[in-house]
Amino acid sequence: MVAFVPVFTAAQLIHWLGFLLDEILFPGYRRVPVKEPLFVLGIPRSGTTLMHRVLARDPNMTTFSTWECFLAPSITQRRLVLGLARADRAVGRPLGRLLGLVERRVFGGLDSVHPMDLSAPEEDYLALLPVMACFVLVIPFPMAEPLWTMATFDRDMPEARRRRLMTFYRRLLQRHLYVHGPDKRLLSKNAAFAGMAGALRETFPDARFVRCHRDPRAVVPSQLSSIRGGVAVFDSDPGGRVFTARMIEVLRVYHTNLNTHLPFPAGDRHVTLDMAHFKEDLVGTVRGVYERLGLPMTEAFADRLEDEAREARAYRSGHTYAAADFGLDESAIAAIFGTVQDREGDSKDTAPAMPVGAPSVPVGQKGP
Repeated sequence: MVAFVPVFTAAQLIHWLGFLLDEILFPGYRRVPVKEPLFVLGIPRSGTTLMHRVLARDPNMTTFSTWECFLAPSITQRRLVLGLARADRAVGRPLGRLLGLVERRVFGGLDSVHPMDLSAPEEDYLALLPVMACFVLVIPFPMAEPLWTMATFDRDMPEARRRRLMTFYRRLLQRHLYVHGPDKRLLSKNAAFAGMAGALRETFPDARFVRCHRDPRAVVPSQLSSIRGGVAVFDSDPGGRVFTARMIEVLRVYHTNLNTHLPFPAGDRHVTLDMAHFKEDLVGTVRGVYERLGLPMTEAFADRLEDEAREARAYRSGHTYAAADFGLDESAIAAIFGTVQDREGDSKDTAPAMPVGAPSVPVGQKGP
């Protein structure tokens, strides 16, 4: 923490300087419309990353990359970084090669949980770090209750702060489109935004949504396992008294909120996908999404889907976990999420009752 806090604080101050310079140098970004953005939501570990990275191959889409989220959320910073990159390429990429080595040292250990590299598509909730509204900060700061409220955004966020945060987030998307082209469709994937699905629909009324689903009995231990390394680094949960119970509650709230705002199986502007079916028939699933949501598909993207499908079929995760590692069993998890069904009055085709691997929207059908 002695190392983390000063570096983190300095980085956010630099970001805020960039935001200030944006208002002086690039005020036109505020006039950029965010037209019909596409949001990929779902409880964590439900296939949102795979869907995001496949959709990001569509040349009609633009999405945040890791370096933009962490290093350059402002227009000023991006223009500076892109300029340095051009100069580096002109002299043989010495800085690029050095950065690649550092990148593998920093991100290499995450490959089995959430593969990362600076140029890859990434969750833009990381760009909320300058306003301390990024849910990942609960890992180093588990006692900061306002951070946990980000997970229950639609239910618990005070109205004034809700408006400020959604305005800030819209400005981030406008900045991104200002740099990458206002003709592009903004693509955003954030599992941590499952608790703010209602706020997203309210802020972007013409948005489309892809909701990813996975059996909660697999999601819960996978999510708890995925944060275990970060918790160990910060030693933020001695004795394991905080994260197991609170993360299960967060996942339960996520599931309830998605059922409320993006109900099964589909709506006029959203579609639900099962993780297992998506991996089995990636091409047909993505084509079904585009048809259902009225998205244009270029021939170039259609060709790329075949390559993505081969990679998805060949991929084998090295991430291993079991509910027993956290003192849980599958029947207890099923009971927790079954209670969500009972309390919310969900119908029998909602997530916990859906057989794993069954498509929510069969390929080639548009749903009801």
